[in-house]
This record gives sequence, C-alpha cells and structure tokens, in this order.
Amino acid sequence: MTLRFYDTASAEVRDFVPLVPGKVSLYYCGATVQGMPHVGHIRSAIAFDQLTRWLEYRGFRVTVVRNVTDIDDKILAKSEASFHPDFEQEPGAVPEEEWWALAYRYEQEFLKAYDTLGVSRPTYEPRATGHIPEMHALIQQLIDRGHAYPALDGSGDVYFDVRSWNKYGALTRQKIDDMQGAADADPRGKKDPRDFALWKGYKEGEPTTASWVSPWGTGRPGWHLECSAMVTKYLGTEFDIHGGGLDLRFPHHENEMAQSQAAGHGFANFWMHNGMVTYQGEKMSKSVGNTVSPAEMLEIAPPRVVRYYLGQAQYRSVLDYQPTSLQEAAAAVERIDGFLARAVRALSSDGALLFGSHGTVPEAFAAAMDDDLNVPQALAALHDTVRAGNSALTDGDLAATRQALASVTDMLRVLGISDAAQPAVDDQATSALGTLIEAQLAARAEARSKKDWAASDAIRDTLAAAGVLVEDNADGATWSLQRG
Repeated sequence: MTLRFYDTASAEVRDFVPLVPGKVSLYYCGATVQGMPHVGHIRSAIAFDQLTRWLEYRGFRVTVVRNVTDIDDKILAKSEASFHPDFEQEPGAVPEEEWWALAYRYEQEFLKAYDTLGVSRPTYEPRATGHIPEMHALIQQLIDRGHAYPALDGSGDVYFDVRSWNKYGALTRQKIDDMQGAADADPRGKKDPRDFALWKGYKEGEPTTASWVSPWGTGRPGWHLECSAMVTKYLGTEFDIHGGGLDLRFPHHENEMAQSQAAGHGFANFWMHNGMVTYQGEKMSKSVGNTVSPAEMLEIAPPRVVRYYLGQAQYRSVLDYQPTSLQEAAAAVERIDGFLARAVRALSSDGALLFGSHGTVPEAFAAAMDDDLNVPQALAALHDTVRAGNSALTDGDLAATRQALASVTDMLRVLGISDAAQPAVDDQATSALGTLIEAQLAARAEARSKKDWAASDAIRDTLAAAGVLVEDNADGATWSLQRG
C-alpha cells in the first residue's frame, strides 16, 4: 500500500508518509459564515470527507480540524446593512441582526447542509473569535522576528512584511513584484502595498462587540492570521495536510504559509486543493445568474444523489454542472440501490445475510483511491461490482452475491454515499407497501401467464408512476423503489 497525493507546494504527486506513524493530522478551511452555503463550500467538504474516510479505511487515526470564520468584513457589512431603513431581505435574512447572531445563524445552515449530505463532523471545529490570545501571540512572534510591524499611520493595524520573507510567493510560484496590492486595509500605513493585515485597528462606526483589546490597540484579527493560529493550537506547528478550495491558494493560503513559516513553524507537509464547480462550462456568478445552490439541488434530488454528483469527480478537477447532471447521478444511484434491494431480499430469504459485516473493497477501487483519490476510477470499480453482483443473483450464486454486497457497502461507506440523509422509514408503512406491491406483481404474473400483455404492461406502468421499478428476470419479477 502506497498512498500518493498531489502537493500544491511542490506541484507533484508525492508518497504520503504521516509525520507520526499511524496518525494523520488534517486541517481544511471551513466557511466564512456570512451567507448560505454555496456549492463550492459543499464540494470542498465532501472532497476532504472522502480523504478522511479513505485514510481511516487504510487504518490511520485521523484528527480533522475545520475552522469557522465568524468575524470578517463581509459579516460586519451584512449585519450593518440589516439595520438600514431600506434593508432588502434575502431568504432567511433578519432585520437589525447583530453580526454575531448573523454568523451563528449561517453557521447552523452550514452544519445542516454538511449533515444532510453525509459529511462527517470534524474532530473539532474552532471559531476564530475563540482564539484571540493565540492570534496576539503569533503576531508578537512575527514582530520579534522582524516579519511584521505596526502600521505607519497610527491606525492600529499590524501588517506582515512580505519583503522580509524571501519565500513569499512559493506556494503559488509568483514573484512579489508581479502581485497586486493586498486589498484588506488602507495602503497608507503599509511599507509595501502587498503587505497584508494581521490585525485591523478599530474604526469609528464599527460595533464595539467586534473588537478586542490588543498590545497594538483595540481591533480584530485579519483573515489569514486566524487559520494559522487555530491550526497550530490543535495540530501543532507542523502537521500532515492543509486543504481547501482552489480559490483559497492565493492570497489566503499563500499568506498563511508565509506568516507561519516566518514564525518558525514547519506548518503543512502537504497542501491539497479541490477544484471549482462550473455551470455549463462557465464560472458560477450571481450577477450572471448561472448559479445553483445546494438547497436548489436538494429540491431536485435526494441527498444521496446530490452527494454522488458532488463527489463523483477527481477532487482536483473541475466539476461541471449541467441540467441533466442530477438525473445522471440519480440513474447511477438507482442502479446501485436496485442491486442492494435484490441482494438483501435474496440473502434475507436464504437466512444468510449478516448486517454490519464488512467486505474487502476491490483492488481496483483501492488502487484508485490510493492514487490521489481517483474517485472516477473508484466509481468504475463500484459499478463493476454491482454488475458482477447482479450476475451472481441471476445465477443463484449466493456466496458471490454476499461478497459483492459487502464490497459495495464498504465502497459506499468510503465515498460517504451511504451516510447522506435518507427519509425516515416507517416499518409498518413499508410492510404494507410491500404487501400491496407483491399483490400487484402477482396479478401481473397471472396476466402474463394468460398472455394478456396489455394488462401486464398497465400494472407495470401504474407501479412505475408510483415510483416502483419492476425488473423481469429468469426467476420472475423483482421490484425496488426509484430514488429521486
């Protein structure tokens, strides 16, 4: 077994060897909770959930930290707008909402979306506002080492001096002189326009609740500083993997790496970034109107189908949304569920099914996941196993069916598809439904025996309209509920 992942910092696929044998430390950037989750947030969470699940399957104990940015310019601006007389309500927006209430409300929306789509809860999910002392300590380290300075205009800002760190730009392979100025604060107090804010001094009109006392004056932390302080508190100054969306490489991750290494920290051994989600080949944009939200997807398809779609591509590649994307994902999930239903029915009647048993994932699946999480190839192995399982059912080979069922179950668990939310099951209603469907199938079988094909087709069409898929095979007809 050799795990290999693409490392953005070295721009190559490297063998993964954890810093501590048997353990993996993973940090990935969570949400800035200033609005409803968008599809990019959820795709990123699913990608790193797949990574976590595969590392755990391979026997590692994984510590996952995913942050919540609950203090930010956008959060303050949105809160301020809610107090304005001509405030326009977005869906779920609250008039005269304090910034901390707004942030908490949206944080709950993210948690709901993660849970619905089967994203495992991290080991810990720290909030930025809970780590101000750690941020002060990191700023002081940088000042003491000559890599940060208080603003020259007396504003109370503190900046990272990018020219003091000769490795600045290494993550994204850029030269300082080719970069634009950092737009996170007024450049008047900076030595260089590209210097970025570690601490932002309090400004007149801002809520006093959004500021903390510091050695450099009352204010609040800069975005980039927050992650460096939180990850080192929980995972140490050197850890295995730092992840996030491709859009965070610059400036966020570039600045994180620079300030942390300038403070003397080894920081991340691997940098992993997931690709973007596009809409029919174009970048999603609210102004253009070509966006689709997780909530909108969940109105079209059930969570397992949405999870399948958002997790089906190799994590570094672009995932393109088309009007038929969820239909195609639903068809794939339906094929899997059809096999599961048939296998469970056959093995249950045989008295041989052991729920909770584990199979061994196929070698092709394991090789694909070991190779930088090649999920498309892993899904190909999953569907090959489903086809083999269906053939075993047709042949009456219960031993092969049982093995296929166990393998499919394990693969679904690794990919997180089995953990996405499903409608609650009412056992009594399910039993009654099964009885009614079996009665319809018996009537259909009688019609077929009399060669009354019109009556047979009418029964099948009626069941199909009710969401019941009927499949004819050598042993008679079987049924399953269509998903989506």
